[in-house]
Amino acid sequence: MKQNIKKRLNQIQIENNIWIIYLFIIGFSFYANKLEKDFFLTNNQVSKETYRKINATIFIVLILVYSYFEKDALDSFKEKKKSITQQKYDTLSLIATTAVLISGFIYLYIIISDENLDEEIAFN
Repeated sequence: MKQNIKKRLNQIQIENNIWIIYLFIIGFSFYANKLEKDFFLTNNQVSKETYRKINATIFIVLILVYSYFEKDALDSFKEKKKSITQQKYDTLSLIATTAVLISGFIYLYIIISDENLDEEIAFN
């Protein structure tokens, strides 16, 4: 029991660090939106490329964050000695984190390949 509490406290600390990362992502997202707006209003190519690079960096970081959640969900899914209800929740959690991770890769692909900024990218 004590080991489970220690493990959960460690997970909470990691999640707190991830919240700090999210705060930086929010700030960079605001800046990227400013650059995108500048590009559409002035056709400033430097703003366009900086916007694309910031968004690519944001999604790389988000993919790394969601890789952590994917590993955590997979580890929980593999644990033995659980109730059927907990197994169901672990399965659903693994499916959800996998879907989010896949969507991150898809968005990153779009950001890298859509040089004209034809597609709006939002990772909610």
